Amino acid sequence: MADEGPQERADAARNRIRLLEAASRLVAEHGAEHVTMEAVAAAASVGKGTVFRRFGDRVGLMLALLDHAEREHQAAFLTGPAPLGPGAPPVERLEAFGVATLRHQVRYLDLFLAADQCSSRRFTAPPRLVRAAHITTLLREAGVGGDVDLLTEALLGFLDTALISHLCKQRGLPVERLEAGWRDLVGRLVR
Repeated sequence: MADEGPQERADAARNRIRLLEAASRLVAEHGAEHVTMEAVAAAASVGKGTVFRRFGDRVGLMLALLDHAEREHQAAFLTGPAPLGPGAPPVERLEAFGVATLRHQVRYLDLFLAADQCSSRRFTAPPRLVRAAHITTLLREAGVGGDVDLLTEALLGFLDTALISHLCKQRGLPVERLEAGWRDLVGRLVR
């Protein structure tokens, strides 16, 4: 989850909410790939510079839109009920984590794809870092041997947004097949 930085001014907070509401509306109406900074500014009745100052660029805007959904997802696997949250054995949690993450990514696929356009941020985006730390922890708790850092990256590769999009949209695979594949991969890894 993102750091809670210093409190923003009331007018800045109102602008941020207006901008995110406008961007959400535009994404719902036209798809994330068709949303421009200019369109968001017009829909929120602010200058284009306001949008750029607030979010930096289009990727920053997409990441801000994902922030709320990502916070809910992270709360579910970090503190929610078992088997996704604490209280279940680590392998069971890892299986549940992958399934929940696949469903989360499919639900917000357009936004994830739009936010994933910047290669310099792809591997350092906060949600990915949280997921990597979680997987690493669960692998270690499960007693998995080998290079846990590289095994974590292999598992994260299975949850890659572009791969999920390709498998679901271009190959027509149902998400249930991806979920079964995740469970199979985890099972093979922890044996």
